[in-house]
Amino acid sequence: MKYLPGQVAVVTGGSGVLGSNVAAGLLRAGANVAIIGRHDEKVQAALQQLAPAAEAGESEVLGYVCDVLNRAELVETRDRILAAFGRVDILVNCAGGNVKGATVMDDQNVFDLLDEDLRAVIDLNLYGTIYPCLVFGQLMAEQKSGSIINISSMAANTALTRVMGYGIAKEGVNALTKWLAQEMAIKYSPKIRVNAIAPGFFIGEQNRSALLNPDGSLTERSHKVLAKTPMRRFGHISELNGLVGYLCSEAASFVTGTVIPVDGGFSSFSGV
Repeated sequence: MKYLPGQVAVVTGGSGVLGSNVAAGLLRAGANVAIIGRHDEKVQAALQQLAPAAEAGESEVLGYVCDVLNRAELVETRDRILAAFGRVDILVNCAGGNVKGATVMDDQNVFDLLDEDLRAVIDLNLYGTIYPCLVFGQLMAEQKSGSIINISSMAANTALTRVMGYGIAKEGVNALTKWLAQEMAIKYSPKIRVNAIAPGFFIGEQNRSALLNPDGSLTERSHKVLAKTPMRRFGHISELNGLVGYLCSEAASFVTGTVIPVDGGFSSFSGV
């Protein structure tokens, strides 16, 4: 269904699993999409993967190599996207992830965390969201319209073991989302909306080893997750697309400053 015809969307981390999935959903909805990734080979691979979705939506997808932690690069990339598409209506910040050295493993404690890895995971998830919000948000302020969607996490809603730095960063993303929502609506336009999605547990490359044993069976951590998830299953990455589409559309014209979980009930269940 083409509910975003002619819209222009930017997806950071668009060459990754989450970002490319979001990009595909936006393309099928009729939006033109610019994906941003750090590595050219991954961007090119994602563009090939996204070609069928662009054809289905009669839309266009372009790829850009850019480091979301480099504000000058982001400004240059924004200008290139403007030259190609003329405007930006949607920003989805999918760039992020965990860093192994910032994870407290079973045979470690919090004092073993490496300073550089802890800083890296906080920078990637927090500043990797702040900078695109500022660079593309400035454009939306000038246009007096736009929708920004940040990717939060269950780690921001409750203290998950092992991932202190990731949780701290995602808490910051929630605060950024709420703060920027009121700033944009009050000072620039009520047609600029800022929201966040907090995914529950989806098996991806960054958490596969924590959730699945080498033989494909569930780890002890997986059993704990599913015991706290009323639906008793992991999510599929495509199950985020409905909410992304809603938040981008006019159906959500009075929705801003929210952090919405997509988690099979994980965040609402006490376990009792």
